[in-house]
Amino acid sequence: MLEKMSMGVAGAGLLVSWLYGPLYGWDPAWLAVWLCGVPIAYAAVTELWNERRINSDVLVTTAIVAAAAIGEVFAAGEVALIMMVGMWLEHRTVAKASSALEEMVQLVPETARVRRDGEWMEVALSEVVAGDLLLVKPGEKIPVDGVVRNGQASVNQAALTGESLPVEKRPGDEVFVGTTNTNGAMEIEAKRVGDETTFAKVTRLVAEALERKAPVQRVLDRWAAWIVPSSLALAVLVYAMTGDLVRAVTILIVFCPCALVLATPTAIMAGIGNAAKHGILIKSGLALEQVGLVNALLFDKTGTLTEGKLQVTGVARLRHQTADDVLRLAAALEQHSEHPVAQAIVSAAKLRDLDVPDASQFVVHPGSGVSGLVDGRQVLVGNRRFMREAGIEVNELDATWAEQEQAGQTAVFIACEGRLAGMITLADRVRMESRETIGRLRLYGVGEIAMLTGDNRGAAEQIAGQAGVTTVYAEQFPEAKYQHVREYRERGFVVGMVGDGINDAPALSAAHVGIAMGAGGTQIAAEAADIVLLTDDVSKVADVVRLGRKTMQVIRENLIISTVINVGAILLAMAGWMGPVAGAFLHNATSVLVVLNSARMIHYLNRSSKDKTPFPPMACTNCSCGTGSCQLTVSKS
Repeated sequence: MLEKMSMGVAGAGLLVSWLYGPLYGWDPAWLAVWLCGVPIAYAAVTELWNERRINSDVLVTTAIVAAAAIGEVFAAGEVALIMMVGMWLEHRTVAKASSALEEMVQLVPETARVRRDGEWMEVALSEVVAGDLLLVKPGEKIPVDGVVRNGQASVNQAALTGESLPVEKRPGDEVFVGTTNTNGAMEIEAKRVGDETTFAKVTRLVAEALERKAPVQRVLDRWAAWIVPSSLALAVLVYAMTGDLVRAVTILIVFCPCALVLATPTAIMAGIGNAAKHGILIKSGLALEQVGLVNALLFDKTGTLTEGKLQVTGVARLRHQTADDVLRLAAALEQHSEHPVAQAIVSAAKLRDLDVPDASQFVVHPGSGVSGLVDGRQVLVGNRRFMREAGIEVNELDATWAEQEQAGQTAVFIACEGRLAGMITLADRVRMESRETIGRLRLYGVGEIAMLTGDNRGAAEQIAGQAGVTTVYAEQFPEAKYQHVREYRERGFVVGMVGDGINDAPALSAAHVGIAMGAGGTQIAAEAADIVLLTDDVSKVADVVRLGRKTMQVIRENLIISTVINVGAILLAMAGWMGPVAGAFLHNATSVLVVLNSARMIHYLNRSSKDKTPFPPMACTNCSCGTGSCQLTVSKS
């Protein structure tokens, strides 16, 4: 507010000076010199004294003092005012860019409603510990990272993940601190509190992002150490050759590198802030620059291009059994197991609203399957070897089993009363947005896209084909993934690595820029990466690449604009064709132009998301339906 008032008074003084000249023997332009020039001079002297470093403020101060000394008070005031306007616009751009992140920190509530001694009581958030049961009512913010134990509600996660619509939360679902319960009451078991919550991690990433500087910015900071003496030497030389003091002072004014200094940091900070509003955490300016130069992207498979969890993809039935009968029998037993295969089968039964009966005499056969009684009938669910050991023939489904295994799917056989009833196939399904993401990346100029996975060749190629990836490296251990990243770097590529697991951390660290799928990924992967996606939406990889490309374009535009205008102004000043007033206006207006050009980045993804090029939907693995979600049914009479 004080800055605005100072600039307003300074501007009024310059306007009066321009219209009427000195009043009562005093030039109103001095208001601009004192109100805007003094803070700049103070900053220059402070940096010189405390850090023994010359920056651009030194040259600006020299130009203001020199112009005032030769009676060009209007020019001095103009330099001071427009420089102050440029600094204010820079601060405003940075403030806008980081506001989304700062607002996130403020979303954390100060208290929580906790169950203690059988009663609900409100306590300070600092008193909540992992394992506490919390009650969150409609309209309240969730105070911890935890898991829903009772109740159901819609949760607005926009502040954290960028998702535009509320997400339905049921018992077993994970919730995050700072998100808002829009309707329904939930009882939540606290899993992470204090510094371990998602918001605390985001805050640390924000601090890193704001503190780190991009290499180009550091170069320009160092440039001021030689540009100041160079400008002074040129001004002295021109004065010695022409004897024109005004011409020499004009050179000092137009030589100021303000626009060049602003060119990179304003674009970088605007880009980082824009990404944050869309659930993308960029840890440094260097990361944003590097992702804008990426021409090779390596993807982990599980949890990145795929959803990272098994889902039922097909049900083969025999004789009089229906697909629902086979699924119901399997779910009756598997509902007692915590195995990923069991959870997938139970989820499929719930999805189809099947009435799953209870099972008795449930027995786990490690590494093979499970058995028990369902409606008084002996049921077995397990792999092919388990069926053979139980004396059950599976030859009728051997061909189907071999085909699905070759496609990288997991097959589970179901037997009832000593006879084979059917088979369920499961696979880690490709994310629906993966194919579109790969297509967009190629459109943006990423020429080399590969998938790294520990899966066998058949499963890897099946997933790669659905996602649109042509280069596949299968059966890769963490060390092999790391080596592939190194090989691409040695071949001259700017390499990006996308992953989510602990096994991806070495490759994420070795890449020029590592991108971690933060929501479903591990903390180690997030810490090893340079960019963290706060959702499991892989399409944000294409968004951040496009944002990086645009940021580099804006930086280049800024550098070209400022350099061309600066060089032209210096030549005009040396020739005597430009005076201090015109030089001050032209040079400092360039700084304002650069900041305004960078400010376009603040809303870039908002606009570009509407222009996404549509790509063909992912093909179903079992038919040509185009949905990727139908179930295979094989009938055997």
